[in-house]
Amino acid sequence: MTASAQTVSLVKDPERLENRLKEIPPEPGVYLMRDGSDRIIYIGKSRKLRSRVRSYFRESQRLSERIATMVKQVTEIEFIVTDTETEALALEANLIKQHQPYFNVLLKDDKKYPYVCITWSEDYPRIFITRKRQLGKEKDKFYGPYTDSRLLREILRLCKRIFPLRQRPQPLFKDRPCLNYDLGRCPGVCQQMISSEEYRKTVQKVAMVFQGRSSELIETLTEQMHKASEALNFESAARIRDQISGLKSLSADQKVSLPDDTVSRDAIALAADEHHACIQLFQIRAGQLVGRLAFVAEVGAQGVASSPQFEPGAILQRVLEEHYQTADSVEIPTEILVQYDLPDSEILSDVLTQRKGRKVSILTPQRQVKAELIEMVERNAQYELQRMQKLSDRNNEAMQDLATILDLPDLPHRIEGYDISHIQGSNAVASQVVFIDGIPAKQHYRHYKIKNPTVTVGHSDDFASLAEVIQRRFRKYGEDPQLPREGNPDWPDLIMIDGGKGQLSSVVAVLQEMNLLEDLRVVSLAKRREEIFLPGESQPLETDPEQSGVQLLRRLRDEAHRFAVSFHRQQRSDKLKRSRLDEIPGLGHHRQKQLLGHFRSVDYIRQATPAQIAEVPGIGPRLAQEIYDYFHP
Repeated sequence: MTASAQTVSLVKDPERLENRLKEIPPEPGVYLMRDGSDRIIYIGKSRKLRSRVRSYFRESQRLSERIATMVKQVTEIEFIVTDTETEALALEANLIKQHQPYFNVLLKDDKKYPYVCITWSEDYPRIFITRKRQLGKEKDKFYGPYTDSRLLREILRLCKRIFPLRQRPQPLFKDRPCLNYDLGRCPGVCQQMISSEEYRKTVQKVAMVFQGRSSELIETLTEQMHKASEALNFESAARIRDQISGLKSLSADQKVSLPDDTVSRDAIALAADEHHACIQLFQIRAGQLVGRLAFVAEVGAQGVASSPQFEPGAILQRVLEEHYQTADSVEIPTEILVQYDLPDSEILSDVLTQRKGRKVSILTPQRQVKAELIEMVERNAQYELQRMQKLSDRNNEAMQDLATILDLPDLPHRIEGYDISHIQGSNAVASQVVFIDGIPAKQHYRHYKIKNPTVTVGHSDDFASLAEVIQRRFRKYGEDPQLPREGNPDWPDLIMIDGGKGQLSSVVAVLQEMNLLEDLRVVSLAKRREEIFLPGESQPLETDPEQSGVQLLRRLRDEAHRFAVSFHRQQRSDKLKRSRLDEIPGLGHHRQKQLLGHFRSVDYIRQATPAQIAEVPGIGPRLAQEIYDYFHP
């Protein structure tokens, strides 16, 4: 088959389309659709691959505008056969995360909403609140995202009062526990005064709170209290009684008047405009609202027209699949109420039923109490959407003002900011921060260590450092002029340099050498009077420091400065930690990291015995003695 034939869409080549459809087996699996540039533009799953893929190309099939646009671009179809629908569901989710297809519903990781993380991968699990869901270790569990961060922090604080948990991220003392142990708030984890198995049992009780199983936990503790009382262990019984009382007060404010409180159910609904869909998921256990989770899906990015034509059922299905993918069986409810019918509700229901071990029903209620519950969830989603719209309007106003100030042809959707940080040339580093649609996009942040040999202690050169960073950032575009600029998500609409005319001139010079100056818009923002300088202009633009476009640049500049300073401090701290260890013969960088990771500080290494130092992986008895001798000459 010729290369030109490969780039012709399948709808324009019926013979090749029919041959390809016949090759697809009627088995469960995942299908991948590619366009003329060999990019994966859509990933789906099905119980019967052949029937599902064929349905896209039937003339009688009524497709949404988004899917119809996608079908016209398909030039090749690939498939992966799986043994079960469960494997197809998991494989589809992993492939979507890996390839981020343009026409799939993509959930947005909204940093407004926090998660609770329990690090089950560690011997003594930690419990903490985070806004970054990093699925690096399979055993670690994330619960959320929760809409009310203040209530979430209060719940976690009460859990640490009810159950004896580790209170500090790092030990305060090396050879003894801190005051929390004497107060009974910590079991002495830092000194391993409790076994890993016993501590994990305590953490499991806290996990039940975030799993919506507070009533089940109260029943278990009540039984333990009675047993302790019967065994005349009144001190233990009193402690459990206090835990039960704390748990009851914890759930008192979460009561929702719902009948049939023996059924655990989740209710999910959304509200959307032409750009975003805000999804709310209410977790109801034993008639109590135990969790209110929030998700955001990109709607406008999926090729949807300005009118709000989207597939709400597909969005809800995507949210539920991702939410339940990492959930334990006890966290899966027996009933899921949805606002719209799901396109693959049978597959999802079967998969969840198999994992839970009992029937999981997915219903679209139309009347009475369940329909009223869905309306309440939808109303909350609408409030979240309105709040997001207000923020989006402010950002759009700022981008429009900035486009007017700089005479840009379009709105600057991606803006990059750069700054340098050092102390008289030492540990010189640079930061690259990115704002997308006026909002920090931290997944695109980068930092650089300055490699220029002339930048040394006592000799700094911000001009040369900025030129180096810009050259490294855009090197691939300078070496390959054929790389796409327009429409490339990695290509900025505007670059802001922290500084004045000198910093800007050094960046302009390196971009001219790379033949990229005509393709990139670059400005600098001086700190003293918030003055904006353009390339080749000796005077700054006449602007008001308080107008929205200038404030957007100020936020970008301040974020670039913060990110650069934090990285510089980290580099300086690491260097200070290693400075004394560098003097020990035979102790390389890797072993230094092992030592510091084990003892936390050089002071603790100095206090350790040779036998304690030898316990560190990679440090044998001979090297341990040399380290000890260095600190004890």
